[in-house]
Amino acid sequence: MIRIEMNRVGGDYGFEARDANGHVITTDTSPESGGMNFGVRPMQMLLMALGGCSGIDVVMILKKQRQEITGFKMDISGEREAGKEPSLWKQVHVIFELQGNIDSAKADRACQLSMEKYCSVAETLRRAGAEITWEVRVTA
Repeated sequence: MIRIEMNRVGGDYGFEARDANGHVITTDTSPESGGMNFGVRPMQMLLMALGGCSGIDVVMILKKQRQEITGFKMDISGEREAGKEPSLWKQVHVIFELQGNIDSAKADRACQLSMEKYCSVAETLRRAGAEITWEVRVTA
């Protein structure tokens, strides 16, 4: 069983989350909602989790294929449902930007495998109704 400890540490809505290994993330809400910009918004953290999960998958797959990755960046954008509570992610788009001696077809396939098969966060968002799209850019 996974456990996360949450403690309110900044204003009314600022929390610090700590995992069993002592890693810490801070969360908060916007000033418009009474927060203090103390940390990441929880819904934005879902997109960050998507990037982290998929990034690990893609690197693992490409390393097994002996591809040389010298740089890796993702740009993740999303749109939430309007006028609903709760307001779920409706659309999410990921741009994978890979640098190195990488075969473009292998990069495409690695990203596809991550987004459609291996990434648990992507599947969680999909089951919640999000449409997830992506594109892959490879440069030397």
